This record gives sequence, structure tokens and C-alpha cells, in this order.
Amino acid sequence: MDVWAMERGLLSYSDIPHREVKMVRLEPESIELFLQAVRQRGFKTIGPRVRENAIVYDEIQTVADLPVGWTDDQEKAHYRLKRRSDGAFFGYNVGPQSWKQFLFPHSLKLFGARRNNGSFEVVAGEGSDALQKLAFVGVRPCELNAIAIQDKVFLGGAYHDPDYKLRRENVLIVAVNCSQVGKTCFCTSFGTGPTATSGFDIVLTEILANGDHFFLADSASAPGKEILAGLPSKPATEEEILRSRNASDSAAHSSQRSMETKGLKDLLYANSESPHWETIGHRCLSCANCTMVCPTCFCSSVEDVTDLAGTTAERRRTWDSCFTAGFSYIHGGSIRATTKSRYRQWLTHKLGSWVDQFGSSGCVGCGRCITWCPVGIDLTEEVQAFREKQTHLHPSS
Repeated sequence: MDVWAMERGLLSYSDIPHREVKMVRLEPESIELFLQAVRQRGFKTIGPRVRENAIVYDEIQTVADLPVGWTDDQEKAHYRLKRRSDGAFFGYNVGPQSWKQFLFPHSLKLFGARRNNGSFEVVAGEGSDALQKLAFVGVRPCELNAIAIQDKVFLGGAYHDPDYKLRRENVLIVAVNCSQVGKTCFCTSFGTGPTATSGFDIVLTEILANGDHFFLADSASAPGKEILAGLPSKPATEEEILRSRNASDSAAHSSQRSMETKGLKDLLYANSESPHWETIGHRCLSCANCTMVCPTCFCSSVEDVTDLAGTTAERRRTWDSCFTAGFSYIHGGSIRATTKSRYRQWLTHKLGSWVDQFGSSGCVGCGRCITWCPVGIDLTEEVQAFREKQTHLHPSS
């Protein structure tokens, strides 16, 4: 393949012969062709890029849009971008945004109405907007699991969310395995990373060591296979596959945070009246940052708005949070009037009652809630605090 010609637009995806592939090796310059191939199939490519001193998810068109050579340094209440010493395309962990913003938008018009000759007519919502095909590029394993959890929430029960369903059916997912973990990551505790096992159309592993820089790619769907078959590649060798596995194993072993998940639901239920909730409540600001950055939280509210002339009105669904005082408001006041009670609701639901509702935990260990909490509340530490207090009360158990 003539890379010079590709870079100058003289060759395109359609010039490359198709062939059947399994796991293949892609050179860095093939990622440009990969993005081109996806876009030529009518997908708008969404991926990581640097904006406002953070790595966010937005439209990408070329490799130049990716955060090449950037990484993120994260700790409790701390997030900073810094330069890497190499040219990694995906050498970061996760940023403040999650993919749920594209499947479960923060604001959605459900329907509207407008005056018409003394009466009114109903105007459809934004469902047609969801028909745009999106390709998510750079989805981390923990985020794949978060999408799967929201699939259960919006599609797994007797009633399906039609907007979510429409958006979900029009998404191509390109995952990227993790070769590093952030200081706030604890995906290994929930088995949600650092390696992707399902939920993707294509998965990439970036290998950058000992002077080598290449990608291993695999596919799990017909569209994924078709795209990979059209790219300049060669079959991955056993040594390259082993290097990929070793990179993921090394990432897993380097994880600095963990959470003991055995008996977690029962632990939280048993400590519903623990005084430790008050201790957390004194620190928590009820700012809702944790729920906004969480890739699985789905609380929402519905509001009706009109224009000043009274000629149009619309009903919108917007993101909400169990940390807001008005979220649990019913006639007579809020059910959860204190910060303590709101934090207890969030943590107990996320790690406990979510299992009763949907059959799995609501946490994937991405660590965003730790990074973006202004006061550095760490749910892994709080869970451990409950365990230690319970052991102190019942030393024989």
C-alpha cells in the first residue's frame, strides 16, 4: 500500500481489496484509512479529542483530531492533562464525559405544541435526530459494560425507551483495550476491564514499546469484519497476540484501587442506619458531579416550557440527580431532605439495590466519581470504612 498516496488523498478506502480477516495487525497510518472507511459507510465518527484542558468525546474526522501524545493524571479531586514521551493515539484513561450523552442525551424534546387558528397542534419530538448513525471510537472496556448496563435499564424491562432504542440501533462501537490504568480506576474489582470481552463491533489494542508502534484489531460483528477486511493489514502473529495479552495483564496488576464486592449489597443494607453516613454527609456538597460524570446514572426529570408569547410549548426530559433536593420532592416536601440521606441513596442504589432491579451492580469501576468529586470522596474508601466498622461491631463474623 502506497502510504504517500493515501496521505495525499490519491487512494481511498474503496481502492483497497476486501478479504476475510480474524485478528490482524494494523500500522498507525492505517487508522486514518479506518476512520475514512467508517465515515464512508455513513457514520459520524465520535471519539476522544483534547478540548478545554480535558479529553472529551466529540466528532473526529482524522487522526490529527485524536489526543496523540497526551495522557491524563487523575487522583481524588484532581485531573490534569500532560504530555507523554511517545506518540500513543489512545494513551489516556477516561475523561469527564461518558458515551451516555449520545444514547441518553442530557436534554431531549419529547413533544411540543403550537397555536393554530384558535386551537393547537402537536409537534413531534426529536426522534428523527436519533437516526444519524454514530461510530463510537475509543470506547474503554469499563464503558462497554456501562453501555450494557444502560441497555438493561432502558431496553431490558417490559417497557422500552423508544428514543434510546433508536439511538442504540444506529451505533457502531470501536473499543480500545487498556494498556494502563488510572490512579482512580478500579475496574478489576468488577471484572469490567482492562480487556474488552464483548459489546463491540471492533476492538483495538495499541502496542507501543521497544521501538514498535502498531495496533492489533479484532471484530465481533458483520460490519466490523467488513471494515477490517478492507484495510491494509496482515495476520497477527502469536508473539504479537502475546504482547497484547501481556499489556492488559500488566495494566490489571498495576491497578492501585480496589473494592471488595463480596456481600456488598448486604453490607450496605445492614448499615442503612450507620452513623458513618453522617460523616460522609458533612463532606459531600450535593453538587451532583458524581452522577453527571457516571456512565450509568440515568435519573431524569420532565419539565414543560413555553415561549413568552404563549404560542409554543414543549415537554423536555433532562438529566437530574438524586443529589438535588427537588428530585425526591412530593407533596409536602422532599423525601431525602439531608445530604446524608441523598448520598446514602446514591451509594446504596449504585452498589446494592441496582442488583435487585437489573441483575448487576450499577458501578463499572471507571473512577470518574472519585476524580471529579470536588472534596475527594472516594467510594472505595467509604465501602471499606463500612466493612471495618461492621467487623469492629461483630469481630466473630
